[in-house]
Amino acid sequence: MISPEKTARITKDWIDAWNRHDLDSILSHYTEEAEFTSPFVVRLMGEPSGTIKGKDRLREYFDKGLKAYPDLKFELLKVFTGVRSLTIYYRSVKGMLAAEVMFPGSDGRIETVIVHYAEG
Repeated sequence: MISPEKTARITKDWIDAWNRHDLDSILSHYTEEAEFTSPFVVRLMGEPSGTIKGKDRLREYFDKGLKAYPDLKFELLKVFTGVRSLTIYYRSVKGMLAAEVMFPGSDGRIETVIVHYAEG
């Protein structure tokens, strides 16, 4: 089970990196082989599966996202802890609600992410 302390540390660092628009800090939270699934992958990357794999593709995707949404700021609403995962629930771009289900490895870096959105 992921400890509440580890969950809090991952969440705080992750939100802070996004709110600073610090691409290298954002990417430091992910493994080299990370798999990321999001409706925004379809929109920004033109990838119909909604999934990208690998840190290089994540860099490209996150960079496009930061440029497309220069006012991006995440507002943390709640964090849920699971056995092998955590879910960060937050207010995202344009007031949308987002829930990111993250599966960190033993070193705390994220291996798999599945993102969900709802209109705020």
